[in-house]
Amino acid sequence: MDLTSHRTPQGRLSLQTIAMPADTNWNGDIFGGWLLSQMDLAGSVCARQRSLGRVATVAIDSMAFLTPVRVGDVISCYSYVVRSGRSSMLIAIEVWETSDRQQPERILTEGRFTYVAIDEQGHPRALPTDIPLTGEAVISGKSG
Repeated sequence: MDLTSHRTPQGRLSLQTIAMPADTNWNGDIFGGWLLSQMDLAGSVCARQRSLGRVATVAIDSMAFLTPVRVGDVISCYSYVVRSGRSSMLIAIEVWETSDRQQPERILTEGRFTYVAIDEQGHPRALPTDIPLTGEAVISGKSG
Protein backbone atom coordinates (compact mmCIF):
# COMPACT_ATOMS: atom_id res chain seq x y z
CA MET A 1 0.00 0.00 0.00
CA ASP A 2 1.34 3.43 -0.96
CA LEU A 3 1.21 5.63 2.14
CA THR A 4 1.68 8.85 0.11
CA SER A 5 -1.25 8.29 -2.28
CA HIS A 6 -3.74 10.19 -0.06
CA ARG A 7 -1.51 13.23 0.45
CA THR A 8 -1.86 16.58 -1.24
CA PRO A 9 0.75 19.35 -1.46
CA GLN A 10 0.99 21.58 1.60
CA GLY A 11 1.96 25.25 1.38
CA ARG A 12 2.31 27.62 -1.52
CA LEU A 13 3.82 26.83 -4.89
CA SER A 14 7.28 28.41 -4.65
CA LEU A 15 9.10 26.99 -7.66
CA GLN A 16 8.36 24.84 -10.68
CA THR A 17 10.83 23.43 -13.21
CA ILE A 18 11.55 20.45 -15.48
CA ALA A 19 14.15 17.78 -14.74
CA MET A 20 16.46 17.69 -17.76
CA PRO A 21 19.07 15.19 -19.03
CA ALA A 22 21.90 17.49 -17.86
CA ASP A 23 20.61 17.01 -14.28
CA THR A 24 21.29 13.25 -14.20
CA ASN A 25 23.91 11.31 -12.28
CA TRP A 26 26.08 8.47 -13.61
CA ASN A 27 23.12 6.04 -13.38
CA GLY A 28 20.85 8.23 -15.50
CA ASP A 29 18.67 9.27 -12.56
CA ILE A 30 18.16 12.89 -11.55
CA PHE A 31 21.03 13.87 -9.27
CA GLY A 32 19.95 14.38 -5.65
CA GLY A 33 22.09 17.51 -5.40
CA TRP A 34 20.10 19.11 -8.21
CA LEU A 35 16.86 18.40 -6.40
CA LEU A 36 18.33 19.71 -3.13
CA SER A 37 19.25 22.99 -4.84
CA GLN A 38 15.69 23.37 -6.20
CA MET A 39 14.35 22.86 -2.68
CA ASP A 40 16.75 25.47 -1.30
CA LEU A 41 15.58 27.97 -3.92
CA ALA A 42 11.92 27.27 -3.13
CA GLY A 43 12.55 27.58 0.61
CA SER A 44 14.37 30.85 0.00
CA VAL A 45 11.34 32.26 -1.82
CA CYS A 46 9.14 31.45 1.19
CA ALA A 47 11.70 32.78 3.69
CA ARG A 48 12.14 36.03 1.72
CA GLN A 49 8.38 36.57 1.73
CA ARG A 50 8.28 36.08 5.50
CA SER A 51 11.37 38.18 6.23
CA LEU A 52 10.72 40.93 3.65
CA GLY A 53 14.35 40.84 2.56
CA ARG A 54 17.56 38.90 2.22
CA VAL A 55 17.97 35.45 3.77
CA ALA A 56 20.71 32.86 4.09
CA THR A 57 20.32 29.10 4.38
CA VAL A 58 21.91 27.95 7.63
CA ALA A 59 20.79 24.32 7.96
CA ILE A 60 19.04 21.42 6.35
CA ASP A 61 17.25 20.01 9.35
CA SER A 62 15.78 16.98 7.58
CA MET A 63 15.37 15.64 4.09
CA ALA A 64 13.97 12.45 2.62
CA PHE A 65 14.10 11.28 -0.98
CA LEU A 66 10.83 9.35 -1.29
CA THR A 67 10.53 8.61 -5.01
CA PRO A 68 13.07 8.92 -7.86
CA VAL A 69 12.79 11.89 -10.20
CA ARG A 70 12.89 11.09 -13.91
CA VAL A 71 14.06 13.15 -16.85
CA GLY A 72 11.11 15.16 -18.10
CA ASP A 73 9.28 15.26 -14.77
CA VAL A 74 7.78 18.64 -13.98
CA ILE A 75 8.59 19.23 -10.34
CA SER A 76 6.62 21.62 -8.17
CA CYS A 77 8.07 22.79 -4.87
CA TYR A 78 5.61 23.83 -2.17
CA SER A 79 6.74 25.54 1.02
CA TYR A 80 5.46 27.09 4.22
CA VAL A 81 6.83 28.55 7.46
CA VAL A 82 6.68 25.98 10.26
CA ARG A 83 7.92 28.42 12.90
CA SER A 84 9.97 31.56 13.20
CA GLY A 85 12.20 32.99 15.88
CA ARG A 86 13.85 36.38 16.26
CA SER A 87 15.76 36.10 12.98
CA SER A 88 15.38 32.47 11.88
CA MET A 89 12.65 30.55 10.09
CA LEU A 90 12.06 26.81 9.77
CA ILE A 91 10.60 26.19 6.31
CA ALA A 92 8.92 22.94 5.25
CA ILE A 93 9.43 22.09 1.57
CA GLU A 94 7.65 19.39 -0.41
CA VAL A 95 8.52 18.44 -3.99
CA TRP A 96 5.76 16.94 -6.12
CA GLU A 97 5.79 15.55 -9.66
CA THR A 98 3.04 17.29 -11.62
CA SER A 99 3.78 16.60 -15.30
CA ASP A 100 1.06 14.04 -16.05
CA ARG A 101 -2.38 15.59 -15.53
CA GLN A 102 -3.94 12.15 -16.23
CA GLN A 103 -2.35 10.84 -13.03
CA PRO A 104 -2.52 12.15 -9.46
CA GLU A 105 0.39 14.25 -8.26
CA ARG A 106 3.03 12.23 -6.42
CA ILE A 107 5.34 13.41 -3.69
CA LEU A 108 9.04 12.99 -4.49
CA THR A 109 10.95 14.61 -1.66
CA GLU A 110 10.33 16.54 1.53
CA GLY A 111 12.54 18.44 3.92
CA ARG A 112 12.88 21.19 6.48
CA PHE A 113 15.40 23.96 6.01
CA THR A 114 16.40 26.78 8.36
CA TYR A 115 16.96 30.28 7.01
CA VAL A 116 18.11 33.44 8.76
CA ALA A 117 17.09 36.97 7.80
CA ILE A 118 20.18 39.03 7.03
CA ASP A 119 20.93 42.68 6.45
CA GLU A 120 22.96 44.17 3.57
CA GLN A 121 26.22 43.34 5.37
CA GLY A 122 25.18 39.70 5.82
CA HIS A 123 24.51 39.98 9.55
CA PRO A 124 21.39 38.48 11.18
CA ARG A 125 18.49 40.90 11.54
CA ALA A 126 15.15 40.67 13.31
CA LEU A 127 12.15 39.40 11.41
CA PRO A 128 9.24 41.79 10.97
CA THR A 129 6.75 41.17 13.75
CA ASP A 130 3.67 42.27 11.82
CA ILE A 131 3.79 39.31 9.38
CA PRO A 132 2.94 36.13 11.31
CA LEU A 133 3.02 33.78 8.29
CA THR A 134 3.33 30.39 9.92
CA GLY A 135 1.72 26.98 9.67
CA GLU A 136 -1.93 26.95 8.66
CA ALA A 137 -2.02 30.63 7.62
CA VAL A 138 0.46 29.94 4.84
CA ILE A 139 -1.01 26.56 3.90
CA SER A 140 -4.46 28.08 3.46
CA GLY A 141 -3.10 31.13 1.67
CA LYS A 142 -4.17 33.58 4.36
CA SER A 143 -1.63 36.14 5.49
CA GLY A 144 -1.87 37.42 8.98
